[in-house]
Amino acid sequence: MSALISMALTIDERVNLVTRNTIELVNEQELREVFATKEQPLAYIGFEPSGFVHMGWALVTQKIRDLCDAGFKVIIFWADWHAYINDKLGGSLENIRDCARYMEDCFVALGVPRDKVEFKYASELLDDIEYWEKLIKIGKVTSLSRVKRAMTVMGRKEDEADLDSSKVIYPLMQAADIFHLGVDLSYAGIDQRRANMLARDAADKLGWKKPIALHTPLLPGLRGGARMNPEGVKNVEKTEVCKTVNDGIESKVECMIEMKMSKSDPTSSINIHDDRASIRTKFKKAYCPPEEEKEAENPILMLAKYVVFPRLGTLAIERPEKYGGNVSYDSYEALTVDYFSGKLSPVDLKTGMAEGTAKVLDPVAAYFREHPENYLRMQEIMKTVGKLR
Repeated sequence: MSALISMALTIDERVNLVTRNTIELVNEQELREVFATKEQPLAYIGFEPSGFVHMGWALVTQKIRDLCDAGFKVIIFWADWHAYINDKLGGSLENIRDCARYMEDCFVALGVPRDKVEFKYASELLDDIEYWEKLIKIGKVTSLSRVKRAMTVMGRKEDEADLDSSKVIYPLMQAADIFHLGVDLSYAGIDQRRANMLARDAADKLGWKKPIALHTPLLPGLRGGARMNPEGVKNVEKTEVCKTVNDGIESKVECMIEMKMSKSDPTSSINIHDDRASIRTKFKKAYCPPEEEKEAENPILMLAKYVVFPRLGTLAIERPEKYGGNVSYDSYEALTVDYFSGKLSPVDLKTGMAEGTAKVLDPVAAYFREHPENYLRMQEIMKTVGKLR
């Protein structure tokens, strides 16, 4: 969709593009004001270059495309120094930056429009003294306890700051990134919520432009969170409840983080380089409860809702005639009607979703057959990092 076409959309249509398949927007009125006053607003999403890419990136890529179609220019920010602070890839900046080049390939392979995004490194910002001035000012209006609570954005616990004080700087850097880039909207997975809220609070206190915060869900691991943490997971309502900010959202976020798909557990995640045979094997073993109240923790349904239907628009399921024959669904809603009524079995859903997921990833395989260099370098890095452990 060209910039001219996006500008022809109404504000309502642009808001719908931005918010579809998200779980929180803070807040809609600010988004509408940006659309009313800016021809091409600026959005950002940050990543630590840290390893191979999993299926959650297909969800993120789709939202980046939505933002572009709504008229945003999107900065994809490689947080190289942040990854160094977070001890990623053996603590080697060379490895981290090589990983960023591989991840850029992944985004292009997944369909990010090159002409609508800008790839930028954190190291480009850190040379500017004004960046550090912003960071210090943010620190002056933010308590140490809040900064330590926000360390969860880097997958760390509060008390880990006692082992390595550089980690305390990380949440302040993340907020400083947002302000120094001058973004109108900060997009992230819901696990990064605390960083965005810290930035918005600092903006209020400092009189700076407040960044709009947009959050998408985390895809649960294929083995499911309910069996690993039943007491925590039972408090998670359907994902849609998070569209309204409320006192309970932090506890919901914690549960989502506990259940999320992680590349550190290859048996519970789909790597975007997995072949069809691997995908089929993983889906056969996946957790797939039939109960409607468990929709938000069902990894197969979450993949259908946030990846396969947005990408393909349909899901075809092949099954024997004695079980109803082949069936095709044109919407996630139609799929869940049959699934929750028992007309579609978990086995058939997993079979169809394995094929649908493999189809989503076909362009990735094709891209890396033509451009293998950075992926091969990443394979070398991961072998070396594994030996260092």
